[in-house]
Amino acid sequence: MPGLTKDVVVAVDDDGLDLGSPEVDAATRCLIGAGAHDAHDRPDPGVCEALSVASLADWRTWWVKRRWYERNRRWRRRLRLNRHAADGAFFIRYPIEGEVLEALDSGRLAIGAGTLLEPGCWLTLSPDARIRIGEGCFLNRNTMLAAVELIEIGDHVMLANNCFVGDADHRYDDPTKPITWQGFEPQGPVRIGSNCWFGVNCVVTGGVQIGERSVIGANSVITGNLPAGVIAAGAPAKVIREIEFKSS
Repeated sequence: MPGLTKDVVVAVDDDGLDLGSPEVDAATRCLIGAGAHDAHDRPDPGVCEALSVASLADWRTWWVKRRWYERNRRWRRRLRLNRHAADGAFFIRYPIEGEVLEALDSGRLAIGAGTLLEPGCWLTLSPDARIRIGEGCFLNRNTMLAAVELIEIGDHVMLANNCFVGDADHRYDDPTKPITWQGFEPQGPVRIGSNCWFGVNCVVTGGVQIGERSVIGANSVITGNLPAGVIAAGAPAKVIREIEFKSS
């Protein structure tokens, strides 16, 4: 398979396409490791069997998908992301998913100073969408923001693990198309006020506005507007009580 060997080796060397993932290392050893001298360098039999079955066209398709889905793991992209973070005084802990670099480059994504994105955060935007995240925010692990039009988050907002904020719904009403091809229907901008706190696994749906200094209980689904200074929880989330703020 000389043609496939060349394609794989070129792809592995493509500007940090991969940061040494085991499956690519094994595939490369399989293709060019015929002269391996010790057990450590010998190819994995399972990988070699997969390579012998897959066609060159299949592997090319796989590499194209890998370049897209794993793009934020390339070291040059990470350098560019880190430059944005240094300029904006925010911090990203990798891995991060989505069109983060493209949106930062175009100005469609703004992240305030002091904000921290923990590993696994996923920010995805349609070509005309915007996401604005204020200063001093904390997006914990696996938080996802999905914007078709607009998501605005104020200053010092905390989103616990596995929260989701989206301004659109999946379409499902066309019986002639698979659901995965039907796209999204915007539901209106999402606006979250400053100093809000969301417990784990919260969902904020499109068209929702949440007032400042509100606290949302874990596993809540926010489908309607919530006023400022309240504790809310449930699916759908409802106001439990107002917060009694300490007097200064």
